[in-house]
Amino acid sequence: MIFPIGDDNIIGGHRPLVAYSLLAINVAVFIFQITLNPDQIDTFLTEMGSIPDEISRGQDLFTLLTSMFLHGGLMHLIGNMLFLWIFADNIEAIVGSKLFLLFYILGGLFASGVHIFTDIDSLIPVVGASGAISAVMGAYLIMFPKSRIKVWFIIKKIYIPAIAFLGLWFLQQLLSGIGNVAPTSAESSGGVAWWAHIGGFVYGVLAGWFFKQRFSDRYSYEAV
Repeated sequence: MIFPIGDDNIIGGHRPLVAYSLLAINVAVFIFQITLNPDQIDTFLTEMGSIPDEISRGQDLFTLLTSMFLHGGLMHLIGNMLFLWIFADNIEAIVGSKLFLLFYILGGLFASGVHIFTDIDSLIPVVGASGAISAVMGAYLIMFPKSRIKVWFIIKKIYIPAIAFLGLWFLQQLLSGIGNVAPTSAESSGGVAWWAHIGGFVYGVLAGWFFKQRFSDRYSYEAV
């Protein structure tokens, strides 16, 4: 089993205040969530989660934002926050906090839009930061393809180039998404919104290309 535990960090640049604030908000919301009883949790996730059928009819559009800060379980939260912690700080170091926040929110919205398009009649609420974090990962692939991703492999730590780690991750999402063109379950119900991951990643790749062109003078900050 392979999972990431770190990467090469930027020396200098902007402090990752937004990235770490987003992480803290997600954790705080989950702590609040687990103080509720099971029925209250279901109601909370249903009311604050994004339901494709409702969004397609222009209802409860605010849930496109609130759903980004909800998680269906502890492992769902840990997985998303681990990837946010590893990949977000380098991007914010280059583009700055305000632009990073805008990029993150738009990435989450775009990812949700792609998922809704692929399952427009679904009544299952979607929750999770995965779409926005997928955008972060897509941008990271373009901006730092040679960065080393530290991973646990079986019982030891090894380093994998970002282009290989993230490329294989996206391939997995793509193959899974193709096999679930019309998914019947979303992250809140134990399934995975594969097309949200795919859409977020593609958005991130495009944004990453823009960032790399726009902020090419700041790449002196990159760690070797």
